[in-house]
Amino acid sequence: MDLRLFSVQVIGAFLPFVAVALTGCVQVRPLGNTFPSADVLAAEVIGALAVKDCARLEAVALSEWEFREHVWDHLPAARPERNLPWSYVWGDLHQKSERMLTQGLARHGGRDYQLVSVTFSGKTDYGPYRVHRDATFWVRHGAGETAAIRVIGSMIEKDGAWKVFSYVVDE
Repeated sequence: MDLRLFSVQVIGAFLPFVAVALTGCVQVRPLGNTFPSADVLAAEVIGALAVKDCARLEAVALSEWEFREHVWDHLPAARPERNLPWSYVWGDLHQKSERMLTQGLARHGGRDYQLVSVTFSGKTDYGPYRVHRDATFWVRHGAGETAAIRVIGSMIEKDGAWKVFSYVVDE
């Protein structure tokens, strides 16, 4: 038997097993820059606002790859009959979120807030994750006065980890 033919037959016989093994091992990375609770994440956002650290605020928000790999397939907008590409939905969300982050920094940046608590108007489950909507940060400032501020729109909770879903605030 020709050695080349034998090699091709052996490789061909094992190729399906290799393909199954490789696809079975592929896992999506977990969300990055996450926090163990909404309160801890809110405190991080308040701390970054205090020092006007835009890069830190962007780092705790959902990234493009996280939106694509963790979020998109479970959103109503992803249904085939909607005919919306994920890139369009991400681009729109990201643009609005960046604009609102800039406004939030201008309004609340440099302030010495102390987080009291964070509340939400509601939550929606999307299979493997939950979005907590309309975040309100209750903060203490000045001479101990308490105020409600809106600096992020929503948070995502997945596998016990929290991060900013978007900075889009509806006011």
